[in-house]
Amino acid sequence: MYIIPAVDVLNQKIVRLVEGDYNQVTQYEVSLEEQIETYQSNGTEFVHIIDLNGAKGDFSNQKYLFDIIKKTDMKVQYGGGVRSIDKVKELIDAGIHRVIVGTQAITNPTFLEELGNEMCNKTKCSDQVVVAVDVLDEVIKYSGWMESSPIKLMDYIDKCLNLGFYRFLCTDINKDGKLGGAGVDLYKKLLSHSPFIKLIASGGISSMNDIEELNEFKIESCVVGKAIYENRISIEEIKNWNLMQLSSI
Repeated sequence: MYIIPAVDVLNQKIVRLVEGDYNQVTQYEVSLEEQIETYQSNGTEFVHIIDLNGAKGDFSNQKYLFDIIKKTDMKVQYGGGVRSIDKVKELIDAGIHRVIVGTQAITNPTFLEELGNEMCNKTKCSDQVVVAVDVLDEVIKYSGWMESSPIKLMDYIDKCLNLGFYRFLCTDINKDGKLGGAGVDLYKKLLSHSPFIKLIASGGISSMNDIEELNEFKIESCVVGKAIYENRISIEEIKNWNLMQLSSI
């Protein structure tokens, strides 16, 4: 299991939210450029960047983000406001390694099928497109976690799999931003239902003990954000863990 450090950006500032609540914001006094450089200089290959403005349909951050992303050699996993197939293609053409799709995949019943027909075979979809599954008490949330979907969680997973998408970023909203431990029970249910999905775990990770617990399951990678900024997990620990994982492959 690989650790991917996270950077959430709101109004061009690095922040963390609690349970996705835009009224519960912690802002950190470090720029996006500085944080990416810190990760890269410490041997981290991936970075997870979320445009929180974009997640609400406000695209004022995008030029700022893209200007910075273009300068880095890191593999970027990017999400927030990806509302069209053209945007997915634009991001990939611009060098984004993985694009996260969420709201549009839920609200537009034909989006994933059209995306698959336009640009994917099964391997390519898995490598370049990540389906966000943001869950609150087994209810799928979207639009910056402000809206609820009537689609049942496992039905949605099955739909995505049938269309050739099998890498999922799953956030347990109950855990997100609280540093209270990862949503292990949720991930166990998902993997029990679909053992072969490529699962990226997100939300609540507070220590290397949480990382070790997640590593007991077939989880491809995990996203760590607040624990880094609150000095619960050091970048050196992430580097050493990732090197150990790569050497064991």
